[in-house]
Amino acid sequence: MGRHYKILLVDDESDLLRLWRLRLESKDYEVAVAGSGEEAMATFSAFKPDVVLTDLRMPGIDGMALFEAIRKLNKSVPVIIITAHGSIPEAVEATRQGVFSFLTKPIEGAVLLQEVEKAIEMTGGGTGDTMEDREEWRQEIICQSAVMEELLSRAKLVAETDATVLIRGGSGTGKELLAIAIHKASNYRKGPFIPVNCTAIPESLLESELFGHVKGSFTGAMKSYAGLFQSAHNGTLFLDEIGDMPLHIQVKLLRVLQDRQIRPVGSSHPVSVNVRIISATHKNLEEAILENTFREDLFYRLNVVSLQLPPLHKRKEDIPLLAEHFAAILNEKKDGQGKRFTPEAMKVLVEAPWPGNIRQLYNVVENAVALATSPLIAEDLLYDAIKQHQKKILPLAEAKRQFEQQYLIQLLQTTQGNVSHAARLAERNRTDFYKLLNRHHIVPALYKD
Repeated sequence: MGRHYKILLVDDESDLLRLWRLRLESKDYEVAVAGSGEEAMATFSAFKPDVVLTDLRMPGIDGMALFEAIRKLNKSVPVIIITAHGSIPEAVEATRQGVFSFLTKPIEGAVLLQEVEKAIEMTGGGTGDTMEDREEWRQEIICQSAVMEELLSRAKLVAETDATVLIRGGSGTGKELLAIAIHKASNYRKGPFIPVNCTAIPESLLESELFGHVKGSFTGAMKSYAGLFQSAHNGTLFLDEIGDMPLHIQVKLLRVLQDRQIRPVGSSHPVSVNVRIISATHKNLEEAILENTFREDLFYRLNVVSLQLPPLHKRKEDIPLLAEHFAAILNEKKDGQGKRFTPEAMKVLVEAPWPGNIRQLYNVVENAVALATSPLIAEDLLYDAIKQHQKKILPLAEAKRQFEQQYLIQLLQTTQGNVSHAARLAERNRTDFYKLLNRHHIVPALYKD
């Protein structure tokens, strides 16, 4: 059962640590030990355990304080509290706060191993799983940062349920890669993974693409078409940029989530589908609900579990890994001509703001590998590439925000701060116009004579 799984043992009694370590290693667990809560915290991030067993009573950081600190780093790692002073109130309080289990010394070896096995089963481990088996589902996601490791731990847990998942994050953060990883770790992994970009398909065709149509149901429907929901049967349908889905399609999607049936365009017969829905957006859907561009009932159906992908500048530890990974791929395409970053160049990459996130990083690395005339990529080459890509593209949401803000300012300048006049020019009612002004923090009085 235990091969390759990592256990962190924490106790200020060295004899007990040695005994527990021997018992766990006899079952092929990989074990690290710490004699205090402080030492455990230093070990935790580097060792990345699957389970933590800690004594409750320790000087300095005790067991519950250690549990709370671990929860801040990674909520998905089970913590087993061990104490010679166990009591029912303490056990109840500990489990209420999220401690996996509460054991009392002296602990029989069989009980210890049983609790560890239960904890690993909870995190998605299973009998006979190798490290390669466990990691295959997430192998496309290159990371080592604590924030990403916690996110992936949560993704693994939710993957093994049937819950709908909403992935949130800026453009270029890797939302589709995370959706693929969830699919690979789920009970739907033997079925297809079908990605759909809701902004890439014209609104007039989106309903037919998703739900299918029957022959002759509209002009140009020369034959029946099953649609992407039926194509994804027993698999996963990934709805990217769900925030841009038209309202009338949102209604049909809500019915599918409620009834697990679709109705092709022009058909009077529903078709049952077994599909896991994962959606993604860079938009603020709560704001879209207030603006009546996104249905609140659909939001709650999609947002059963929400996973927030951090921007690249919030996971700087991953930048060297990603840059070297991209360089290796690009070098392979160029007949194996290996090009590597100098330490100074890597520092430039780590400290850059990356508004375009991982997609921008890839473009910059591709540019640098293509233009480097020596095996080492210097920092001056990166400065030029980063500036070029920062000027080239703004995310759509930011471009729209900037345009809308400048448009409103221009209207108020033209009307000298007269909101009623400005609203008429914009063909919006005064209430909606005031909402727009508030969203952009624009004060009309500043534009009056």
